Amino acid sequence: MTTIKIITDSSCDLPRTTVNEIGVAIVPLSVHFGEECMKPDMDLSDFYARMKRESALPKTSSPSPGHFLTEYQKCEPDQDILVLCLSSSLSSTYHHAVMAKEMLLEEGFTGNIEVIDSKTTSLGLGVLVYQAARLVAEGVPFQDVVASVAQAITKSDTFFFLDTLENVIKGGRLDKVRGAVASVLNIKLLMKASEEGAIEVVEKIRGSQQALKRLIGFLSDKEHDYERDVIAIAHSNCESRAREFMAQLLEKHPFRQVLFSNMGTVIGTYAGEGGVLVAY
Repeated sequence: MTTIKIITDSSCDLPRTTVNEIGVAIVPLSVHFGEECMKPDMDLSDFYARMKRESALPKTSSPSPGHFLTEYQKCEPDQDILVLCLSSSLSSTYHHAVMAKEMLLEEGFTGNIEVIDSKTTSLGLGVLVYQAARLVAEGVPFQDVVASVAQAITKSDTFFFLDTLENVIKGGRLDKVRGAVASVLNIKLLMKASEEGAIEVVEKIRGSQQALKRLIGFLSDKEHDYERDVIAIAHSNCESRAREFMAQLLEKHPFRQVLFSNMGTVIGTYAGEGGVLVAY
């Protein structure tokens, strides 16, 4: 009986317990402070503390095609392979996974292999991986899983807010003067993954509490199947704030299945400390 192996990248921010539970393989992106490469399992509190101390942001880099190929080669001969990657608008990870697919086929691989651009990241990607794994566990055929994931991408949303503008200023994504003015006025950026997979600002709101309320308000723009759908909440080293937000969200939208995690080093590099993300 043919089985399906799901592979994703470390930007998905799925909790380790969930990764183990659903049996997906993770290909890591790397994060460097200067010449020093951070360990994938480093303590995230230490990571955010160091990021505050450093004058420059750490650098992130995609896995090479060789890293993906090595993971593909670990699969059993009778396994089909489904690969879900963070948005190609944000990283070359997807393109490297596709290159590795071509290398695998040149080696004579005869099974099915599909590489999908999720057009999102963090737990936005994590939700798609989780949903795909659930379908595989239910015995859904490979091509039907692929079709379901493709449809889910068109319907999914990933929203987040930044509590600090320090990282977007350091990263050159926001002018220092404008950033300083926004910080003084306590302006928070509400952002989302666009249909093309880019990150865009959707609103600017004064104050964290108002920004978090607006995040919950976005959910009311769509219908939800609270029994079947999955809601995901990720935070950048602000667990208490995120759990309070989650309680408020679930009071209005009682999803039965919830994913909750700290953002890893890849996404945390760009979000900065104190950010909250919601994906569904």
